[in-house]
Amino acid sequence: MTAPANPLAPPLSLEFRETPNAALVLCRGKLLSNTTDLLYAPISSLIPDHPRIILDLSGLTQMDSMGLGSLVRLYLSARSRGTSLELANLGQKVRDLLILTNLISVFTVVGEHGIKIG
Repeated sequence: MTAPANPLAPPLSLEFRETPNAALVLCRGKLLSNTTDLLYAPISSLIPDHPRIILDLSGLTQMDSMGLGSLVRLYLSARSRGTSLELANLGQKVRDLLILTNLISVFTVVGEHGIKIG
């Protein structure tokens, strides 16, 4: 039997690692319609100060169409400012959703493990 999920745990959490050239954001949890602002606001604030932003999605367990829309919105915001937004460590469900929606080719997908941000 598995332990019940912690009701106090946030549905989506972000961990930031920054260098002068890039920001790596480790995403954990669910990127759903009710959590898109938890992703969009902090990531969009990184765009002006970083030429490269990498979203490590290895800890993302679920994403719906609104979550996908949030990624596209971030991509467009980053591109308009000359920032590269990259996705890393896609889980199978996230990869399948990007393929199903024909968005896998829009995003830059980087190394599946051991991302370097220096």
